[in-house]
Amino acid sequence: MDDLLKKSFVAGVERVAAWADLLDAINVYPIADGDTGRNLSVSLSPLRYAGEPKEKLARRLLMAARGNSGNIASQFFSAFYDVDSPKNLKAAVQEGNARAWKAVSDPRLGTMLSVFDALEENLSQQDFIPDQKSTGQLVSCLEQAVHETQDLLPKLTEAGVVDAGALGMYIFFEGFFYTLAGLAGPYRPVTDVFKDRLRISPEFQEAAVNGYCIDFVVKADGATDDLAKITGGQESVIMIQEGDLYKIHLHTDDREKVKAQVSALGAVINWEDDNLSEQIQEFRNAPADSALHIMTDAAGSLTREDARKYGFTLLSSYLTVGDKSLPETCFPPGELYGAMEAGIRVSTSQASVFERYQSYAHAMARFEKVLYLCVGSAFTGNYSVAMEWKKEHDPDNRLMVVDTGAACGRLGAIVLSTQLYFRHTGDAEKTFAFAKEVSATCEEYLFLEKLQYLA
Repeated sequence: MDDLLKKSFVAGVERVAAWADLLDAINVYPIADGDTGRNLSVSLSPLRYAGEPKEKLARRLLMAARGNSGNIASQFFSAFYDVDSPKNLKAAVQEGNARAWKAVSDPRLGTMLSVFDALEENLSQQDFIPDQKSTGQLVSCLEQAVHETQDLLPKLTEAGVVDAGALGMYIFFEGFFYTLAGLAGPYRPVTDVFKDRLRISPEFQEAAVNGYCIDFVVKADGATDDLAKITGGQESVIMIQEGDLYKIHLHTDDREKVKAQVSALGAVINWEDDNLSEQIQEFRNAPADSALHIMTDAAGSLTREDARKYGFTLLSSYLTVGDKSLPETCFPPGELYGAMEAGIRVSTSQASVFERYQSYAHAMARFEKVLYLCVGSAFTGNYSVAMEWKKEHDPDNRLMVVDTGAACGRLGAIVLSTQLYFRHTGDAEKTFAFAKEVSATCEEYLFLEKLQYLA
């Protein structure tokens, strides 16, 4: 794979990561649990390693896939990754689309499958030419496919939004094809492209749902029929086989029963589950947009749950554990600590400048004013990157940036206190002043003998 194709895959993944919060915010199908952005960010993360042997990357995709959207996307990209030049795009898309449709027990138009169909149809009519005209026509075709999802699924019509998974694929492919064509952008803000189809109708209410969303990988020879029996009667079933590995996604009321049945067939080498009732409740209770939106780096001991509860944005940094790399806030703590105990190399890294620029663009497109409480310049170059972007893209001074000088628990305390201060006052300028003051006065105490801290 040449360098341009590698860069194209990475650009697509980084755009999805930057716009993940928007995907979460409009995720109502099949269940309004607000996790499509997270699932696609995690599931597509192996494509950051574009250039690896096909078999190795396909296995990474299989193991990383989360949720309906992530598992369907992983099947498409396990074939699409075979592309080695623009001339082979048509065949790779055709095979990827076939795999995606085959993986789903009840495939529906109005999902990302509609975007894959549109991409295949476009490339069947004309070869992709890496220039601005051809790229623009292709992206417009995918844009139309996303618009149409709202009318294809009654739940999306009721909610007044496009499908989150379909939008995620549009965001990926816009980044992929623009990069492949050698175009640096600028990208149109997603909020300008889809306008009022990115805000859920206030009349929409998700019905209460109990049970669990489960993803697991089991190693078992010839277990197709047995797994079909286990998954029969469950909802949102996706089953993927790769040799003696089976990747299953499903929704079930009885998590423990499914786990016991699967464990009897072979070794369960990966298991992830989410409580659907809790996710739906969090989605319902998400804070409404306000006149000031706070954004910070994922370097302050803050979680995705904190961000959802209080209504701020966490910009991703990354953990690499062995050969697995994920956003810091998406890495299971038990897996991380187990790897460290086993002596596996663990490292951290910041998002690329491109991804950070896309994250700033995402926040500025969605919110009237943004306050970025940046991790201290002594630790990263994030503050200078933000100020460079602001200089070029913020003529109206809607982005306020504070170099907090902090990280870890101290940064977390600064962010939470600033968020609560704005809730109390509702005054953006006073909150900006408060953020600078609290950044200068907040202290952190480390108790090394107890491995504890107080901020």
